[in-house]
Formats: sequence, structure tokens, C-alpha cells
Amino acid sequence: MSQSSIQDTMDAMVKELNQHSYNYYVLAMPTIADYEFDKKLEELSKLEKAHPEFADPDSPTLKVGGDITKNFVTVKHKWPMLSLGNTYNEQDLRDFDERIKKSIGENFSYVCELKFDGLSISLNYENNNLLRAVTRGDGSKGDDVTSNVKTISNIPHHLKKAAAPPLFEIRGEILMHRAAFERLNREREELGEVTYANPRNFASGTIKMQDPKEVAKRPLDAFFYSLNTEKEYFKTHWDSLQALKTWGFHVSEHTKLTSGIEEVLEFIHYWEQERFKLTYDIDGIVIKVNSFAQQQELGFTAKSPRWAISYKYKAAEVETILERVSYQVGRTGAVTPVANLKPVLLAGTTVKRATLHNANEIERLDLHVGDSVLVEKGGEIIPKIMNVNLDKRQPGAQPVIYPTHCPECGTMLIRKEGEVAYYCPNDEACPPQIVGKMQHFISRKAMNIDGLGDETIESFYQRALVKHISDIYLLKDKAEELKNIERFGERSIDNMLKGIELSKQMPFEKVLFGLGIRYVGETVARKLAFATKNIDNLIAASLEELTAIDEIGQRIAESIIEYFSYPAHIEQINLLKSYGLQFEAINTVITLQSDKLTGKTFVISGVFENHSRDELKEIIESNGGKILSSISAKLNYLVAGDNMGPSKLEKAQKLNIPLISEEDLLELLK
Repeated sequence: MSQSSIQDTMDAMVKELNQHSYNYYVLAMPTIADYEFDKKLEELSKLEKAHPEFADPDSPTLKVGGDITKNFVTVKHKWPMLSLGNTYNEQDLRDFDERIKKSIGENFSYVCELKFDGLSISLNYENNNLLRAVTRGDGSKGDDVTSNVKTISNIPHHLKKAAAPPLFEIRGEILMHRAAFERLNREREELGEVTYANPRNFASGTIKMQDPKEVAKRPLDAFFYSLNTEKEYFKTHWDSLQALKTWGFHVSEHTKLTSGIEEVLEFIHYWEQERFKLTYDIDGIVIKVNSFAQQQELGFTAKSPRWAISYKYKAAEVETILERVSYQVGRTGAVTPVANLKPVLLAGTTVKRATLHNANEIERLDLHVGDSVLVEKGGEIIPKIMNVNLDKRQPGAQPVIYPTHCPECGTMLIRKEGEVAYYCPNDEACPPQIVGKMQHFISRKAMNIDGLGDETIESFYQRALVKHISDIYLLKDKAEELKNIERFGERSIDNMLKGIELSKQMPFEKVLFGLGIRYVGETVARKLAFATKNIDNLIAASLEELTAIDEIGQRIAESIIEYFSYPAHIEQINLLKSYGLQFEAINTVITLQSDKLTGKTFVISGVFENHSRDELKEIIESNGGKILSSISAKLNYLVAGDNMGPSKLEKAQKLNIPLISEEDLLELLK
């Protein structure tokens, strides 16, 4: 056999076997017997060993998984994976469209994409080879799951003849088709194993398995919808998607380029019914501004891009019986009512409980025990009671009365003016609050203590090993007691104690977030740490001083002052200080190259030819200038590039603020 015919044979076998895999796993319609498939795969493997020069990087022989992954490595995303703002109504989309027009004018287009109900993934390629696959995680960093992702048949390990950048990242969604999900769930049921609730959970659970060989046995698929590169290779998002197709990536054929909001709404209306004909689940439509320059001009909020939004389809509904109402106490003391329902199938899962939010919701619904209620669930949203079927209310049904005292510790509940939730103020002695605060403190976004999880904290609390956050740092003195806990061996204890010791290096902002002060989230904790420099300054700060800090409103300031007014909280902080935790901020110092821009303020807007916005920001700050977030009379210069927002330009002209180019800015430094 000639060399060319050998290569042709191998190429044909790869194509045939990949198609058989797709028919079996995705369509659940096998077109070949398992034995015959295995024999063909074995034959291809022999040919690849004899002629490695003709081996296809996407051969099915390579999609069988590698070595076991004991721990997933955490990787920082080069480009943060932000979440999208979402809506369920058309008016919000029209409002979104109006905001876009006010910022960039009328000359723009949208790209509409299906919103896949799966697991977000980031793939990094270097010199046409798959370098790394990382989960979304918390948006700034995720888990390296490369070995598992390489088993997915339609994800290329190597791009053949692709005019791709030397280094790029693409984003997409890993999912499982419904037919494959149902087949695998049937197999699990026959084996007596717990079945998965929906395809998304199955896909998510699969991608985090430790054995890639087991992952390879489960049929996953992936769609890709985003490209990130160091420099601009394409002018529009649409052009980048067409390039991804030519490079060999699976891009949905249902993506559409539209010229305005009316076409967007037509697309949404069409897929509201047609989505049920797809072989996989979607829960909405994603709308993105097409031009990358206009995307850059629109920018981002702290959590999401301003140039994109998702429209989510309304959830499925079902009627069932309210059997009783129970009450949960959270770590902040908020008491949340929970409806216990007669089990009913809804959106692919069996629903037994639904949130009732607060006392006002119970009153609004006029709930009675035994009522027939309409329950709604969409995607990952917790089931919710929408209304009561009064025609089916039984005579003598007892109304649901919200409690006056904490169901856990008996303390009288309070409700502050202007708030809807009732709270238990007994945060130092109410068990679920104490446990919840410790669980929050050790969490990944706070102190990130390895080897110490939520269940372990609960177990330690029940055994009186920990009663406060500070007690976590005394566990090293209780090693003998820890050894008596079932399934908690010496290695587990060592890992936990190392994690506790390492947590002492976490920065002030993480410790502050970990304290669990009401309304003090990650972003607020960071701003407070930066502004006050240390915990003593924060404790001593007045209401006026706190509200003067960027984004700190009266409600947050009052909550902080109230928190530090309790001697028990100050005692905990002093103990944590004595154990070596960080209560002082380490601020990054900008090295000044000159003071030529000292006292001058700047806003940067638009797209620039020679510098990125971040580079211009660094130039200004390293020469003594200050960047402002918005245009006001205090502004000295507006650094204006191409595609600058018309509203910014109009405001600057009204205030007679000088417009300068990037060349003008550099001229100021000469």
C-alpha cells in the first residue's frame, strides 16, 4: 500500500469512527455494533503506531482519557469570565437598547446567540495546540480540567491549517444532549446509583471527575461563542465566530446577526417554541453588540459587560399542595420561610420545597396550610410559589402565621424600618448563625482554608470544638480530639491545620469580607480596606467618613458601625489579631516617572491606535495624574479616541472640557 493510500485510509477511519461516536453518544441512535466499533478502533490504533506521521490529532483513539487527576489546579483567567445581566421581559431589552443608543449612537448591530444550559469553559491555544482548559470558577480563576476536556470528541487538540493567532482564548459551554442524558440515567438507575436531576448537572459533575478515562465514557458536547486575543484580529464579534468555524470549533448554526431590537425580539419569539425541538437544553437568548470597538466603548460594570444582556425564557409551572411552612435562619440572622410541598415533577426535577422569601410574601399570597399552589422553576432558580388556587382551598384551612421568635434559639425577632426580612439579633448564641458565619469565613472567596469544609465546621460545632471564628485557629491544640472523629484521619488533620496556618497570610480585604458584616461583600470589603488602611481606622470611622468612601452608602455605613458596636465582635477581632491574621492593607504604590501631570484629572474614552486604555491610564498615573470615572466640571482633560460615546462628547463640550488625543497626552509629558 502506498504512503498516500495509507494516509487516506487512516483519515477515512477517523471520520467514520467520529461519526459513529456522534450517532451513539449525542443522537442516541447507534449505527454500528459495539464490538465492530471496538475492532475498527483497534485497527486504527495499530495503523497510528506504525505510521505516526499520518496520525490525526483529533483521532478517536486519543479521546479515551489520561491519568487520574487527584487535585485540580486553580488557574487565574487572563480575561475575567464575567456573568451577564439578564431579564425576563421585553421592556428591559428595549431599555437596554436605548442605553446602547445613548452611549454609541444608532449605527450598530447585535449578534443573537442561544443561551446554552451547561458548564462554562475557557480554552487556551498556543501555536494551534490546546494548552489549557479552565472552568469559570469564581470568574477570576477556575479549575484546570484539561485532561477531562480533551476527551470531548468535538474539541480539537490541534488546529489544522488554521490562520489563528499564536495565542488565544475561546469560551463556550459544555453540555449533554437530552437523549444521551436519559440513556445514561437509565443505566445508573439499573445499577442502583443515584440519577442526575438534569443534563446540566450531569455535564458539570462529569467534567469535575478525577478519572479522565471515566469522563471519556460519558458523552459531552460543546459549543463556542467567544474569542479573546492579545491584539485585535477582527473588527466584529460576528467575524470572529465565522473564523472559529473555519478553525474547526463547534459554533451554533442558530446564531444570527441582526440590525436592531425588533429583529432581536423576532429571534427570541421564534426560539421560545422552537427550543423544544433542539436535542439540548437552552434557557434563553444572549444579545451582544457586534462591534468590538463599540463593546470597548461601552465597557463593563463590576460584574458584567454593558454591551451584552441575556433574555431568559419564563420557567415551567406546576400546581401542587402546600403541606407546611418551616423556617431557616441564615448566617446574618435573616429568617427565611420555606414551603414544604407535596412532591411534584417540574422542569425535569422533583420539587419538594420552595422559597417564600419573607413575611410579606406569605401575607401577599394569603397562604393557608393545604392550599393548592402554583410553583415555578427556571434553570437553576430555586422553586417559587407564584400564587394560590383559591377555588381549591379547603374549608377550615389554617392561615400560615409568621413566627415572632427565632425558631432556633427563641430570641424575639426584629425587623428594621424599610426592610422586609425579620432577623434574629442573637448572632453570638444562635447555632445556625454561628455555623453559617464560620462556613462563610472559611469559604473560597474569604479565607479559602483548604481541608476545612462546611460539613466539617458543622461537625466541629456539634462537638463543641469551635464556637466562634477565632476557635478555628485553636484547632491545632486539639489534635487528639480530632483523631476521634470518624473518617478524619491524620493526613486530613495535617492538611486542615496547614490550610488554617496558610490562611493567616490572606490580605486584610479577605479577612474583612470573611467577618460576615451585613452588606459588606467582596467589592465593598476591598474598597473599605483600601480607604481605611487598617481595622482600627475602620472601627473608629464615623458615619460621615464611611459614606465619603466611594460606593459606601448610608445603609452599609450604618451596618458597619452597628457591627463594631458589639463588644463580642471587637473581642473576636482582637483574638484574630493575636493569632496573626492580616488587619492592615498592603497598597500598590505607583512609581512616579515625573510630576508633570500632578493636579490634573483625566477621563479616557474611545479606541486608540497606539495604546490600550490601561496603558494610557498607567502613563497618566505614573506621571502624577488622576483618572476620574465620569465627566464633571472638575475634569481637566478628556482623552478622546475613535468611536467615543456621543453622550460623553456632548457633556464635555457643554462643560468646555478640552479634548486631547493620545498624541496630545504624550506631548504634555515633553
